[in-house]
Amino acid sequence: MGSEGPSVVTVHVTGFKKFHGVSENPTEIIVRNLKGFMQKKGLPEGLVLGCCNVLETAGEGALPQLHETLQLAVAGQRNETSNRGQIIWLHLGVNSGATRFAVENQAVNEATFRCPDEMGWKPQRVPVVYSDGSIARVRETSLPVKEIVKALSKMGYNITPSDDAGRFVCNFVYYHSLLFAEQNGIKSLFVHVPLFLTIDEETQMEFVASLLKVLVSLH
Repeated sequence: MGSEGPSVVTVHVTGFKKFHGVSENPTEIIVRNLKGFMQKKGLPEGLVLGCCNVLETAGEGALPQLHETLQLAVAGQRNETSNRGQIIWLHLGVNSGATRFAVENQAVNEATFRCPDEMGWKPQRVPVVYSDGSIARVRETSLPVKEIVKALSKMGYNITPSDDAGRFVCNFVYYHSLLFAEQNGIKSLFVHVPLFLTIDEETQMEFVASLLKVLVSLH
């Protein structure tokens, strides 16, 4: 049962819209163009590219949209019990001061926004998930960050592992996603990218394609 054929990895991807100080978010452009880019390039064997959604750069006010989006990953799969395979949520966010890509190992249960989000929310030292207790609580990805970074470094990308996804919307979304992943038996990963001024669009598109390839190779 479900053993026929190679195992499949389904990767769903999110990016973010613009926000305070970043009028053009590279992750919105990457995510909107990813399906077309991967079609031309050819999908790695064993990869299913699922939904590609762009999220509001907002915390609490955008939670219904976030939960609805996360739910998409498991909704379709429940009807396909024969070969469910591995499901991964890949979240892309921009770090406007960065000079390289960063694969985030963890998220912290703390929302301390340096500026209001796109819905005007500016929490300070508030838990992302109240039922998870302390703002010091950490959730880690179950994916091998060091292995992923090593593989992408070998391909020539300027990339680093990171234990600090900030305390803004990126960390907020990642924390919710890691909790959702744990509850639903799937995996979640957050990757920070620089602005296109720092690393151009074509290189970033190629980077995400390479990242997808690496994620498939792990399974």
